[in-house]
Amino acid sequence: MSTSNRSADTEHQRVDIERADVDCLKQWDKDHVWHAFTQMAEYEPLIIESAQGAWLKTVDGQRLLDGASSLWCNVLGHRHPRLDAAISDQLGKVAHVTNLGVSNPTTIRLAVKLLQVAPASLECVFFSGDGASAVEVALKMVVQFWRQNSQPQRRRFIALGGAYHGDTVGCVSVGGIARLRDPFDSMLFDVIHGPCPDAFRLPNGVQPEQACAHYVDEYRKLLDKHAGEIAAVIVEPLMQCAAGMVQQPAGFISGLRQLTADRDILLIVDEIAVGMGRSGKMWACQWENVEPDLMCIGKGLSGGYMPMAATLTSRRVWDAFLGTHQESRAFLHGHTYGGNPLGAAVSLATLQIFEDERTLDRVLELSKALAECLRALSDHPHVGNIRICGLIAAIDLVGSRLPRQEFASIDRRGVAVCDVARQHGVWLRPLGNIVPLVPPLCISPAEIKLLVDAVSHGIEAATN
Repeated sequence: MSTSNRSADTEHQRVDIERADVDCLKQWDKDHVWHAFTQMAEYEPLIIESAQGAWLKTVDGQRLLDGASSLWCNVLGHRHPRLDAAISDQLGKVAHVTNLGVSNPTTIRLAVKLLQVAPASLECVFFSGDGASAVEVALKMVVQFWRQNSQPQRRRFIALGGAYHGDTVGCVSVGGIARLRDPFDSMLFDVIHGPCPDAFRLPNGVQPEQACAHYVDEYRKLLDKHAGEIAAVIVEPLMQCAAGMVQQPAGFISGLRQLTADRDILLIVDEIAVGMGRSGKMWACQWENVEPDLMCIGKGLSGGYMPMAATLTSRRVWDAFLGTHQESRAFLHGHTYGGNPLGAAVSLATLQIFEDERTLDRVLELSKALAECLRALSDHPHVGNIRICGLIAAIDLVGSRLPRQEFASIDRRGVAVCDVARQHGVWLRPLGNIVPLVPPLCISPAEIKLLVDAVSHGIEAATN
């Protein structure tokens, strides 16, 4: 440890933590809090002190519209009175009960409620703490499933090109973003990655009306080539969010489901980002009536309040794990806080609010308002494409449209757009040179206009 670091450590130990002023908090944040996906040598603190509805308030007193839903998880707004009350009520009973051979009424009720709103193929729920864990559960569950069905050779996965499913070793293995895979290459297991089913950036010679058939056929070839060794296909339906808000051609997910069903291959749908009403249906796979074998959910499940995730499975998957203790067929995985009653209480309340407030109908109406506001940007010389799916939208920034020329990633145009948007009262987080707009589902039409106006200012400033 250097002398300067040792001095800094001694200094923060002497300070009264509760009485620390804003400048002190910012310095501690820079020196001691290691932020995810953040270059700490360049980090400038943005500290949120409170929030209400679709709005955040910083320690400096600035109000910011939460245009990223606190990384896509806050669906009903901050400080929703019914969600606050749900946690408070549960605190009066019990804060945590392990689910390792023990249960809790609130967690049981949440499981049943989830199955009521899930695709009909799903009948059982395994709880975990975050979306990546829910995916890791699904991967391990599938491998153990085939082993206990006397087909241990079926342990490989097919995943979509460009996919992102989380940051555990298993999730990075099925992920397809090279920048996130390369540092950990020696830790990853072998996965078959198919093409990225992008409805807009099409392969040479493929017309838009041919896109779905083209991609489905590519996956048919992969499934047939590796027949007998595939455990499951994993897919984020409709839109691959962290991959760059890549929108799939209509019919792709249902075509993939048919391929896997015909070959008795399990299908895992990752609904962590696209689920919980984001697309205008509770689950994105419901747009094409897809009934998966496993479904991973997280992020908005608790309304963005608590770490809470789940892996839903078919009865067939569940049955493969039944037997005597001597047979050792139990699922060999578990998390300390899986099924936490506080998280279950706020999740249960979130699902009930969706029904009571007709949230899905509201999303479809707000999606139209968002599309109308974004229309003015569609002809901008540095906007390559705008995609909208419910209240998920993305704007591609390009050097030029005709001929299409991409900005270099080192230019960080997305960061520049978001920095200017923040000056206009909106907080966003870019994906390279893509600007995602993922506001809370409680956002108003007026707030949508403010959101798009701020982004428009950002694009003008960042591309001139």
